[in-house]
Amino acid sequence: MDLGIAGKRALVCASSKGLGLGCAEALAEAGVNLVMNARGAEALEEAAAAIRAAHGVEVTTVAADVTTAEGQAAVLEAAGDVDILVNNAGGPPPGMWSDWDREDFIKALDANMLAPIALMKALLPGMMDRGWGRVVNITSQSVKSPIAVLGLSNSARAGLTGYVAGTSRQVAGKGVTINNLLPGIHATDRAVSLDSGVASQQGISMEEAKANRCATIPAGRYGTRQEFGAACAFLCSQHAGFIIGQNILLDGGAVNSTM
Repeated sequence: MDLGIAGKRALVCASSKGLGLGCAEALAEAGVNLVMNARGAEALEEAAAAIRAAHGVEVTTVAADVTTAEGQAAVLEAAGDVDILVNNAGGPPPGMWSDWDREDFIKALDANMLAPIALMKALLPGMMDRGWGRVVNITSQSVKSPIAVLGLSNSARAGLTGYVAGTSRQVAGKGVTINNLLPGIHATDRAVSLDSGVASQQGISMEEAKANRCATIPAGRYGTRQEFGAACAFLCSQHAGFIIGQNILLDGGAVNSTM
């Protein structure tokens, strides 16, 4: 399917690896020029070079921490008049309710709620003026089905979800869509980190921890960054203009819910 977005320009945050990289790759395949961001310059440059070689699109890189005001300013300066924004950031560390204090929540909010809001606030007006734009926020399945050990993520991402619910309806009339993608477990560094924690806590091997988690997923496996990226690219396409303010699960059926 021709997504109809060749020649558009996208800012993809945290895109040197994992789900962000999957989104950048899928958009590049559709002919979209990229501004890629990550904190680690080396991994970012390697990913950008691979995308340029594979798809022949323009790729600008910005090594910066978008949870900071300085990082946001650097990314926005490079982004310019982008048509597409993909917000992404790694999740906060796992733990229990008794482990976290105010500073832990502030860090989680900065990364997984306030930074995406800041980038949307900066870029939405230009999209609205031009009459077209796409924003996709990568959140988590925990928004629909809270995960006890991910309480920091549950809280921050739920806040972002509430913001998007109202904001998306206000900008839709200007040709701009905002939607959220809710990943379950995918084969990324995040999965390795979570499985490692479970293995250590339960005294089992990483392979056993992964097998146990896969058993809770109806699809029987972890997702891939490629299929996640394809879903993101579709939401950014010309065909998705009537999808407004939605929270779309990509979890292999792990969340057991009718709606």
